Amino acid sequence: MMVCEKPGKFFSFQAWLFLYFCATFPADTADYLTRLENFSQNTVYMEKKRLLFVTQEMEPYTEGNFISYLVAQLPKLLHDNGYDLRILMPRYGIVNERRHRLHEVVRLSGMNIIVDDDDYPLIIKVASMPNHRLQVYFLDNEDFFKRKTLFEDENGQIFEDNPDRAAFFCKGVVETVKKFGWAPDIVLCHGWLSGLLPLYIRHAYRMEPLFAHSQIIYGVYDAPYERLDKERFKQKAAINNLQEEYLEPYFTEEGVSVHKGACYYSDAIILAESGVQQQAEQMGWTHNKPTLVWHQEENGNMFEGLPDFLRQLSEVEVA
Repeated sequence: MMVCEKPGKFFSFQAWLFLYFCATFPADTADYLTRLENFSQNTVYMEKKRLLFVTQEMEPYTEGNFISYLVAQLPKLLHDNGYDLRILMPRYGIVNERRHRLHEVVRLSGMNIIVDDDDYPLIIKVASMPNHRLQVYFLDNEDFFKRKTLFEDENGQIFEDNPDRAAFFCKGVVETVKKFGWAPDIVLCHGWLSGLLPLYIRHAYRMEPLFAHSQIIYGVYDAPYERLDKERFKQKAAINNLQEEYLEPYFTEEGVSVHKGACYYSDAIILAESGVQQQAEQMGWTHNKPTLVWHQEENGNMFEGLPDFLRQLSEVEVA
């Protein structure tokens, strides 16, 4: 049986036909037609797996911390392993639009995202990753992302509206994917700001067919910002009339842990640092789910197990 990419992927179907029959073209026209029919019946079309890549930070757009550096290594790796990517992240005020050549995607912009009965406009911008033919879509809103720091002010005070920003970002991601009309096989989330996305896909948007067969992976990175005030979190995170009981997996005795709830609603988990691994084991975050641990090594590829991990997860049916 011959295996080829679907038309439009690398070689066109017509190109494969040309190469095949150049090598095997028979003198007998009837025999030629028979071979052509058998070829069509025995060809398997291989569709690229679609991967929605959602991150709170990524170099070169945000710099100076571990998650930005680490996440930036992944898109090329995933693309080289045959995944069709859509990359989404916030457009913070520190992202230089001129340097990175961001421009608005008019057909995707113009939506209003409702958070706690307030409407916030969502603007979508796009840029190409340096040295890669991969596009990054930026979710922009002046109320939440225009500021020049990410999650705390210049004095080190954590922003009071971080729960609002997480709800806006995660709901905005879902609404943007709906505009794409693009059903992801895998949703790969990086960082606490994306931590409401597993909940929203599983419950707030449970009737959305685009996500009906999506496997969700949540990447846990060390961050103090994932601890939020419980009352504000309950008020802001409950989008689309989401019942409070669905927020309970995020609750702790001290307040809210976004990591805890995101792991609960995800199908698999990536633990990106040794400290996070210890914390996850102590708190029971992994719930015996498939878990990949990344160890930073001096010599070696810390992402070596990721392609196989994703492949195995893709074979599991979504409950």
